[in-house]
Amino acid sequence: MNIKQSLYNQCKEFVENRFQTIQNTINEIQIALTSETKSSAGDKHETGRAMLQLEREKAGNQLAEIVKVKEALSKININNSSKIIGLGSLVYTTNANYFIAISGGELKVGKELFYAISSNTPIGQLLIGKTIGDKIQFRDQEFIIKNSPKI
Repeated sequence: MNIKQSLYNQCKEFVENRFQTIQNTINEIQIALTSETKSSAGDKHETGRAMLQLEREKAGNQLAEIVKVKEALSKININNSSKIIGLGSLVYTTNANYFIAISGGELKVGKELFYAISSNTPIGQLLIGKTIGDKIQFRDQEFIIKNSPKI
């Protein structure tokens, strides 16, 4: 399996895990809401229900966000080969290695370390449209795009 495929699979796994965690949270909140019974302490009960409703709304927003990330990931064509950096590109620089896909943090393939970044992160925006040899200025650091096998 090539590096891009491995990184893509790790990103996919990251999104799936996040999705499952949020789904489980929503299910737990739903169970808590349906099992809440009216007690003699009515105000306390209403406050508890209101807090659960807020939690459910927050989890719903997180679910909507992760669904967007999932959709963005599904649009990436890792077989695309271009000299210009874009979505799905693997980028080696004098500073770090990047996989432009989703914000997924540090990923490892063998002994190589990569950062999965979204194209709309500050560093992602700097890299998009660049090519081998271009210089990037980011947070008081200058680095050069060294290599990008099948960008």
